[in-house]
Amino acid sequence: MADTAQSYAKHTRIVPLYHIVTFWLLVLIFVGSCVNLYQSLGDHARLYSASLLVALSFATILVAFFARSFALKAQDRAIRAEEQLRHFAMTGKLLDPRLTIRQVIGLRFASDAEFVALAQRAADQNLSPDAIKKAVTQWRADTHRV
Repeated sequence: MADTAQSYAKHTRIVPLYHIVTFWLLVLIFVGSCVNLYQSLGDHARLYSASLLVALSFATILVAFFARSFALKAQDRAIRAEEQLRHFAMTGKLLDPRLTIRQVIGLRFASDAEFVALAQRAADQNLSPDAIKKAVTQWRADTHRV
């Protein structure tokens, strides 16, 4: 059985079909369409369709990029709300407003035992998200991320 426990070293999630295969397919399609356009420059019969292929492949890259970034932005908002609620349930107060969304996202990995103190330390010392994750001693896994 594979070790599925998360830690600082193993908390990123790579989906090979998306992050590797789809990325390289999109790159190859775009490069191929650009080569096709270049080869079509002297042939007016092919120039229009070659131009459309470049535009379509570029638009597909943009769609893939924005679909991912929109999903991550929605996830970030959900994490911020969850961590605000978690902090409020534990202290009766909202998170320090000095904390950025990236810092709050880093705090989500802290166990309940260290969450409040680490949140205060992160706000007081303006810790980077990476420093926050490294400061976590009892990792709280996030297995529902996208």
